[in-house]
Amino acid sequence: MTIQKIDVHTHILPKKLPAWKDKFGYGGFITLDHHAPCKAKMMRDDGKFFREIEHNCWDSTQRARECDEQNVGIQVLSTVPVMFSYWTKPQDGLDIAKFLNDDLAESVAKHPDRFIGLGTLPLQDPDAAVKELERCMKDLNFRGIQIGSHVNDWNLNEPALYAVFEAAAKLDAAIFVHPWEMMGEDKMQKYWLPWLVGMPAETTRAIASLIFGGVLERLPNLRFAFAHGGGSFPATIGRLQHGFEARPDLCAIDNEKGPMEYLGKFYVDSLTHDADMLRHVIKLFGDDKIMLGTDYPFPLGELEPGKLIESLDDVSNESKQKMLRENALTWLGLER
Repeated sequence: MTIQKIDVHTHILPKKLPAWKDKFGYGGFITLDHHAPCKAKMMRDDGKFFREIEHNCWDSTQRARECDEQNVGIQVLSTVPVMFSYWTKPQDGLDIAKFLNDDLAESVAKHPDRFIGLGTLPLQDPDAAVKELERCMKDLNFRGIQIGSHVNDWNLNEPALYAVFEAAAKLDAAIFVHPWEMMGEDKMQKYWLPWLVGMPAETTRAIASLIFGGVLERLPNLRFAFAHGGGSFPATIGRLQHGFEARPDLCAIDNEKGPMEYLGKFYVDSLTHDADMLRHVIKLFGDDKIMLGTDYPFPLGELEPGKLIESLDDVSNESKQKMLRENALTWLGLER
């Protein structure tokens, strides 16, 4: 069985980033040091190293070439989460979002049959975020947005963010939620724990906030998807449900429906790194709510797109086709 796969979880950067520290008058921004051919270091503007990347992170032609090699028909592009920049002054955050969105749109325009765009928004200013969302959908022809698991001190149930979600529903925009600024990061610097432990917890934080906060209930047609197989949510759904039932005075104050009632109401990607966990995720959410996601081009992702889904010998070819391609089209609001 050969399927032209759709990878909903891939990240892209511009080849060059402005000197935002000089422009805005304060620091904390990412810069790129192209220190060798086809390689760059992502650096904080205080000189602290963040990550090494290669040209497939900014070169759309190289990405298309690798898609051909990996039998990926379409990549859904979104920025690297460290670029969300929610911590910046609102106008500066809007300028950054526009720059990133315009560059991403150029990559899509170069390969319109290969790439689909998800925009980024200055969520620290919901009014500006709604306007940029409208531009992303109407002018840049994106199919949705990528957002972080929280916005500074706001969880995703924050009333100020509801206008953004409401606008996304009206614009038929898909929303991909990616963990960032992991909770407790400053207390677990060794062993890559922010990425291994903090990221799954962040995704659970986002899902639980949207459920308990009633956002999913009030906007049932809004198409949310969550990275990394839903993080630790699939492993803790029983605890969340029990807490909801045992302490409704704490958990059921904004929504009367428990977490279990929302299984199958949102999407997750397939990036679990473990066949039995992927089976569990399929059992929880249904094979129509799982989509191929690899975290391309980063090493913590799935390096052979779709290999884990294809390895499930107890899953039908029909279900695999849904997860490798068809569910993504539905999530993106595209016809088959």
